[in-house]
Amino acid sequence: MRAICVDDEQLLMEETVEMCRLLPQISEVTGFVRAREALDWLEDHPVDLALLDIHMPDLNGIELAAQIKAKRPETAVIFLTGHAEYAVEAFAVRASGYLLKPVTKQRLAEDVAYALRGKISQPAEHIVVQTFGNFDVFVDGKVVKFKMARCKELLAYLVDKQGTGVTRAEVFSILWEDRVYDRGMQKQLDVYIRALRGTLRSYGAENMIELHKGIIRVRPETFTCDAYLFYAGDSDAVNAYRGEYMSAYSWASMTESMLYWKLAEKR
Repeated sequence: MRAICVDDEQLLMEETVEMCRLLPQISEVTGFVRAREALDWLEDHPVDLALLDIHMPDLNGIELAAQIKAKRPETAVIFLTGHAEYAVEAFAVRASGYLLKPVTKQRLAEDVAYALRGKISQPAEHIVVQTFGNFDVFVDGKVVKFKMARCKELLAYLVDKQGTGVTRAEVFSILWEDRVYDRGMQKQLDVYIRALRGTLRSYGAENMIELHKGIIRVRPETFTCDAYLFYAGDSDAVNAYRGEYMSAYSWASMTESMLYWKLAEKR
């Protein structure tokens, strides 16, 4: 899913863009500090979601939303504002959300999931990740065979982080919680990372992960994942969850608890 964020306060715009990049539903987000520039850009770049400030000098957010909806009615709109009194006007232009600043990551994630419900763009199911029950990865319907168990666990942990980048030290603390992160173990971890990338490459799934300046992450837009669909409110994913998440890994228990409570809320 593609999104834009429009806020005339540069810092707030950049903070919202960074939060959006952590959401599994959003594969691309572009920020603007001028509403008219955003409107011009949208002529050639359709988006699924627009996050809009209301008070802006050249064109206010209500007017901008109305013009976006006139051209592309399917675009979901969420207003981010410091003023509560515009809620009626906001929903008059069929807004999907109305968040008061400062916006928290949790509230943003919830409203984005709601706004995009029913229109989650699933990639062609070349790569499917299963997290409910045991963790497995399928490429074109065939299960991926990992050379080493820790390679599989490494990928599982990255999937659990939902695209957030993690350091080698953090990965090490998960895979070897009782060992010291010394030079020898750094080299050992590099072996597992290379082996994981090699395995994915052999299946044509090398784009699943990204390694840059010591930070490693999965790219959620490259695969379908049952947990990510659950977070987005997909009814099939919600119904498929039976209380078990990546059962082989003790570190996954926190996410498992969160899924349980989210399921209880949905039902």
